[in-house]
Formats: sequence, C-alpha cells, structure tokens
Amino acid sequence: MNGNKICGIVIAFAALAAFNGAAGAQQSSSGPGIKQDVKAVGHGIGNGARDVGHATKHVAVSVGHGAKEAGVGIGHGAKKAGIAVGHGAREGWDATKHAVKHVFHKDD
Repeated sequence: MNGNKICGIVIAFAALAAFNGAAGAQQSSSGPGIKQDVKAVGHGIGNGARDVGHATKHVAVSVGHGAKEAGVGIGHGAKKAGIAVGHGAREGWDATKHAVKHVFHKDD
C-alpha cells in the first residue's frame, strides 16, 4: 500500500468516527428531548382529562340538585293539592248534608 491509499483510509476512518460521534451525540441528546416531549404531552392529556372529569361532575351535581328541587316542588305541590282536595271534599260533604237536612226539614 502506498502513502496515498493509507492517508485516504485514515481520513475515511476519521470522518466515519467523527460522523458516528456526532450521530451518537444527536441521538443521546434527542432521546431525552423526545422523552421530555412525550412526558409533557402525557401531562397535558392527564390535565385535560381531569378538567373534563371535573366539568362532568359539576354538571351531574347541578342536574342532581335541580332534580331534587323539582321533586321537592312536585311533592309539596301534591301535598297542597291533596289538602285542597280534602278540604273541598269536606266542604262538599258539609254542603250536601246541609242540603239534605234542609230538604227534609231536619234544620228546624
């Protein structure tokens, strides 16, 4: 082998070693960067899911409280209606009893 071939081989090995070192440095430096990006994306997804969960809970609580208030209102309305029907029935009975006594002259 002559000096030109040996010099060319040494330069090629040096270039290959330099490229391999640079590629390794880029891989090792990009590895933590990619890992950090993936971690940040995971945290973002987790935070978004938590926010959706909190919003869903808030809506469910609001709907539940609204249903409770509606049920209580309906219950109170039904109670008032029942009392009114009862009073109306009692007044109707009293009126009927008075009319029957009046017709058969039992008032005297």
